[in-house]
Amino acid sequence: MNATMRRIDQVTNILAPLAVGQVMTLASNVAGCGFILGWNLVSLIVEFFFLSRVYHIVPALSVKPPGVEVDQACLQNVAQLQPLTEGNCNTSTHLKEIIDLPQCFTRSRWLVSTCKDSWRAYYRQPVFLAGLGLAFLYTTVLGFDCITTGYAYTQGISGSLLSVLMGVSAITGLMGTVMFTRLRKIYGLVNTGIISSCLHLGCLLLCVCSAFAPGSPIDLSLLMPFLTSNSSEFGEMASQRQKHTYPLTAGSNQPLLPDRSSIHWTNNTVLFDNMPSSTAPESYISIILLFLGVITARILWSFDLTVTQLLQENICESERGVVNGVQSSMNYLMDLLHFIMVISAPQPQHFGILVIISVLFITIGHSMYFLYAHRAEKKRRLDT
Repeated sequence: MNATMRRIDQVTNILAPLAVGQVMTLASNVAGCGFILGWNLVSLIVEFFFLSRVYHIVPALSVKPPGVEVDQACLQNVAQLQPLTEGNCNTSTHLKEIIDLPQCFTRSRWLVSTCKDSWRAYYRQPVFLAGLGLAFLYTTVLGFDCITTGYAYTQGISGSLLSVLMGVSAITGLMGTVMFTRLRKIYGLVNTGIISSCLHLGCLLLCVCSAFAPGSPIDLSLLMPFLTSNSSEFGEMASQRQKHTYPLTAGSNQPLLPDRSSIHWTNNTVLFDNMPSSTAPESYISIILLFLGVITARILWSFDLTVTQLLQENICESERGVVNGVQSSMNYLMDLLHFIMVISAPQPQHFGILVIISVLFITIGHSMYFLYAHRAEKKRRLDT
């Protein structure tokens, strides 16, 4: 079921850009924005309908967990304090403190306590290292997001070619879901994650090589700004270049659209700030290696599906929602960290450094999974 849902997601990633691109090309950019807005509103209604259907089909979803009932009973008993005795003196004092607290502080204290208990439940799980390793994989610039797209434009990649590459990447991710089901049947779930991790790291080596290949604009002075005085002189020259703007001219690195609306001019101004739009890299070897590694690394979907199923199978039902909530928060936190990295190093010359840092985070994440797999195998041998 997980693989099937992921296949639907990948097929949507293939069809959606084609549909929106056709609307924007045949109509206008405003029509394309309206199409996306209308589609999201309709999808919201459909999603709400299906969620409500699931809620009514599964009666267990309407039953509150025992912990909530205990908390409510405890709050009701607060108003009925018994006379102070040696046995209940501490309890009564604690309840009186809760009553004396303002409502906002009471809620804040309850939220902090809930978060602390959730993190403890997450840490206690046997698949903790696997889930944390998956979260580390979110700290990366090696994906078809706005960051990689902006870097591709600065390297002379046209919008049409980039769209084709995004489609190929989605197809590769679709193949990853098929590979997951077959590997799981042959080698088991834990070993499937090990195989997926090794394949993923091997594909990302191409991205590391692209940072030093011909045509790469990498600038390592960001890593050593205080070693020599030459680095400071280079920083002054770079800041002077940043103050200079270049006029935009039609080129192969601009979106292939019949009109030049203010939306696309604004996007090009952001993407090509401090760089003439007519410039092209001396060699395309670097950008080819980069996208080859990013596209083939979509085998990551096998690893993602592995950890997802491990969380489903090894966490008791009463804690599954809490643990999945913490897992999602960790994923978003590490994803936020990669945006902070880009804010700290926003120039195309820094992209190679971000690639190296991303690979380091991914390596740490896979290492955590290897440690989990080792412990799981050791426990299995002891049990047998």
